[in-house]
Amino acid sequence: MPLAVYILGLSVFALGTSEFMLSGLLPPIADDMDVSIPRAGLLISAFAIGMVVGAPLLAVATLRLPRRTTLIALISVFGVGQVAGALATGYEVLFVSRVVSALACAGFWAVGAAVAIAMVPVTARARAMAVMIGGLSIANVLGVPVGAFLGEHLGWRSAFWAVGGASAVALVGVVTLIPRIPLPERRPRLRGELAIYRDRQVWLSIVVTALAAGGVFCAFSYLAPLLTDVAGLADGWVPTVLALFGVGALIGTTIGGRVADAHLFGVLLSGITASTVLLAALALFASSPAAVIVLSLLLGVSAFYTAPALNARMFNVAGAAPTLAGATTTAAFNLGNTGGPWLGGTVIDADLGYAATAWAGGAMTLVAIGFVAVSLRLHSRSRVVATGGPATETVHAERAQRV
Repeated sequence: MPLAVYILGLSVFALGTSEFMLSGLLPPIADDMDVSIPRAGLLISAFAIGMVVGAPLLAVATLRLPRRTTLIALISVFGVGQVAGALATGYEVLFVSRVVSALACAGFWAVGAAVAIAMVPVTARARAMAVMIGGLSIANVLGVPVGAFLGEHLGWRSAFWAVGGASAVALVGVVTLIPRIPLPERRPRLRGELAIYRDRQVWLSIVVTALAAGGVFCAFSYLAPLLTDVAGLADGWVPTVLALFGVGALIGTTIGGRVADAHLFGVLLSGITASTVLLAALALFASSPAAVIVLSLLLGVSAFYTAPALNARMFNVAGAAPTLAGATTTAAFNLGNTGGPWLGGTVIDADLGYAATAWAGGAMTLVAIGFVAVSLRLHSRSRVVATGGPATETVHAERAQRV
């Protein structure tokens, strides 16, 4: 695995910490900004919306720009967004800073994923994405709990300053260690890249990714108040449980990255099914502190176990447009990260309680399983076609996948 892939994973640590740390900061932000917790939860959706819009937009805008220069510019803008959030004087300013940061984060993910995929053979795509997603997992293990700890003891703004510092470190790594990636001799054309959206497998991948991510984050976004108000744990437990979710995420990413290249659909079906069962258990046993702690760890495993497979699947069905494929995957994940917290907030506003967010999330992942089954059926049919099969899904990529 090239060193540059690990540098990208290190950069994703800063991005992921910012994206997910609000799960442990909602109560103090709501108090400081004088808003309700569901409205504070919209800051999570704001970041996700920025990711949804920014990923394809910036992928297209930077299609013909040098990859390394693009990565440097995007991580710099992201860092500035963190500083703006730390200095925000009101809810509206904080909301805008989250959107700006998300746009830069989305662009970095899209371009970085395309760079990582380009540097490895097709049979190592899931492993390369697992390295990048590993940065996200470590963010959940270390960054998010530290953010919650800082928010409790030094105020929520200190967490934004910390991520700004981590962004500066990531910038140094990108500048010094990411090699110059030469542009292809034949420059990519937007019309050719957009052709991937004529493939129904691409749309199925988008739906599955959005539902799988949204189901988990429907509950995870409100984990802090569930821990304190429903399970009855002290505030000091929140960073610990968030860290356990991150440990589970790291375990899941490691396992999923190693087996997804050979058993892609097996990983998708087993992982999303496990998330559905765990979300139902979380709803049923939300009042039991021990159960919530254990289920948070296991939910991290199941959610991130599927992540390398979801990424690799998109690159396989949209291999003719790698940059836009990375952007589409990023947008799909964050469609889920937008819809999940929104649905969770709607459930809370309907006075159904924090535990009901897990039921809502489980419904989303259950639907995702159905779409995976449809995609698998179409995939199985395409494999009986001669070597000139679907134009958007290359033969060598299909041969690398076995259920």
